[in-house]
Amino acid sequence: MRVERATNRSIRLRNRSALLTRLFLDGPLTRQDLSRSTGLSQPAVSNVVSDLIDDGLVAEAGAMESDGGRPSILLRVAPGYGAVAGVDVGETRVRVELFDLGLTQLASVDQPIDPSGSEPETVVRHIHAGLRAVTAGLDPAAVLGVGVGVSGIVQQGADGAVVHAQTLGWDAVPLETLLQRGTGLPLHIDNGAKTLGQAEMWFGAGRGSRHAVFALVGSGVGAAVVTDGSTYRGVSSSAGEWGHTTLVYGGRACRCGSRGCLEAYVGAEAVLARYREACGRPAPGNDEESQIAALLDAAAHEPAARAILDETADYLGAGVANLVNLFNPELVVLGGWTAGALGGLLPRVRESASRHALRQPFGQARIELGRLGVDAVALGAATLPIARLLTEGGVR
Repeated sequence: MRVERATNRSIRLRNRSALLTRLFLDGPLTRQDLSRSTGLSQPAVSNVVSDLIDDGLVAEAGAMESDGGRPSILLRVAPGYGAVAGVDVGETRVRVELFDLGLTQLASVDQPIDPSGSEPETVVRHIHAGLRAVTAGLDPAAVLGVGVGVSGIVQQGADGAVVHAQTLGWDAVPLETLLQRGTGLPLHIDNGAKTLGQAEMWFGAGRGSRHAVFALVGSGVGAAVVTDGSTYRGVSSSAGEWGHTTLVYGGRACRCGSRGCLEAYVGAEAVLARYREACGRPAPGNDEESQIAALLDAAAHEPAARAILDETADYLGAGVANLVNLFNPELVVLGGWTAGALGGLLPRVRESASRHALRQPFGQARIELGRLGVDAVALGAATLPIARLLTEGGVR
């Protein structure tokens, strides 16, 4: 009897998870739509949906016109059921955003960081301050969790997530433990390229793809590799450190301590350094974003600036070709603020990739820009607590 009750409970949770996931990713949907997409019988769908409505997780979203008979009721995940926070720990700023369960942004705080002062304690202080700001006035019980996207390798362990970010000088930083000291909210920590990848898979350029690579090009460079719909992580979740693959043997010094890494040529810091070396002066501006914008403006009339951008596109295309040859994706998405700023270079990036990749896998791959802009990492981070909620059938 006890085994039977346990089995019934697990089946019910699995059905709740399946229906919630479909509604979250594809809603609003009718009960008939849910039955077709999950394979559950209509009575089973009706029973589970009734429970989810009673729990406040699902709400009606109007009626769909029909040719005859009663109109079908549309359902969606209830946006007001709870809130989630997403944190983007970049190299020049910490962005903290709050969303409802429909992923409508409710609040946002952006806090610049001096690149020379990105010590873990400083970052943790900024995250705590940002969380206090965006959740002010909210009942803590209404916040389902906090997702954090951060540079480097995020290793999950019994004592929480530990971050190895060689370019930041972070060596086995117990980030989850440090964050827990200032908040009682549930925490979910992952690499920023992987959170960007999840956001683009769910809502952006990767929607509908099963085999894709999502490149994050910002101050530094990273990637998330999705194979058959799941993110490939490797032994200790370090898979995707594309920025530290060797592009030029014995080439430019990289922040990781090696030489010739892709990041040493196409990350914002590297692009600006190459311009400074070529012209004998830095690009004008107070931060990397304004300096990259100035470089783009200068390229219209300054041959050296134009040459740096063209060379950057060629390097980036060669790096994309390596992804195509290694992983045979159907799609490569270039995201991150630097990739967005340099979006006008996409045709040249594609041309360079075609010259460096094998013809057959390149012919199967599309190379696109991300669609979610500068919020992609934070938005993807916010999906981490939602993914947990969906997996567990809405049971908190």
